Amino acid sequence: MASVGSAADIEGSADHPAISRYEGSEIIVYDTREFDEFYLFTNKATSRQGPASNTDATLRIEGKVTSVTYRNPADRTTLEVLRNYQDAMVQDGFEILFDCANETCGGRNMSNSMGTGANSIRIGESYGDQRYIAAKRARPDEGDLYVSLYVAMANVGGGADYGRVITRLDVIELKPMATNMVTVDAKAMKKAILSDGHIAIYGIQFDLDKADIKPDSKPTLDQIAQLLNDNPELKLVIIGHTDNQGTHAYNMDLSDRRAKAVLVAMTETYNVSADRLQAWGAGFLSPVASNKTEAGRAKNRRVELVEQ
Repeated sequence: MASVGSAADIEGSADHPAISRYEGSEIIVYDTREFDEFYLFTNKATSRQGPASNTDATLRIEGKVTSVTYRNPADRTTLEVLRNYQDAMVQDGFEILFDCANETCGGRNMSNSMGTGANSIRIGESYGDQRYIAAKRARPDEGDLYVSLYVAMANVGGGADYGRVITRLDVIELKPMATNMVTVDAKAMKKAILSDGHIAIYGIQFDLDKADIKPDSKPTLDQIAQLLNDNPELKLVIIGHTDNQGTHAYNMDLSDRRAKAVLVAMTETYNVSADRLQAWGAGFLSPVASNKTEAGRAKNRRVELVEQ
């Protein structure tokens, strides 16, 4: 593996900083999208119509998508190229979610699916010499990193790709939902509570699996305190919500501790009277989105202010 570019790379292309190229490879297709959906194979392909049609074999994720296709040096095998990537990813902390070869990938269903989308590649009837890996690296503070790696021998046409191993690499960077949320001010909170009786707050951040409020939550806490100070008759229930990762008992306890942490911040830091506040945890029992996707789980992790 190497991270040095090639003079033969197409204009405007570059390696993804998290995954370097196989030494001597050239970039022949390149595309990047700041935010898009991606269907990551986590099982054998059952449809030839593209990853999105393989709903029973893929994980739908959302985030920044970088797609790079490489033409590998001559006289290399798909196994050699894939093992180099796999070893490098494992050493860098990636967890292998799924790996397959040839028919265990779904045969022509997989090879045809890899010929669709923004990073589509024309490799012919490569299902007899194809390999695939899906991997994940957890990054709690930045957003998890997913990798889709497809390696196949091109056997169509007579151009520069023919008889060469082609690597299609897709890197998906999940963006923590809270980093994209605008801090809701006190007036907006009041308006939502008057009209709906509650408001979801995404600007309060906690350490992973803990109830410790992060310092960057202060602007949101300031606005909640402003809401209470401007409306002395208002009483609130602070509700903690989680996604569905972990047991019911665990999430009920975590959400309760997080709600109580916000209550303590209001009473001890902002001097709000304790008789105006209650705090409870709802765990994952009141989702606002599907817990089947990373983006949905991010929406479900929230603090809610409910009028008493």
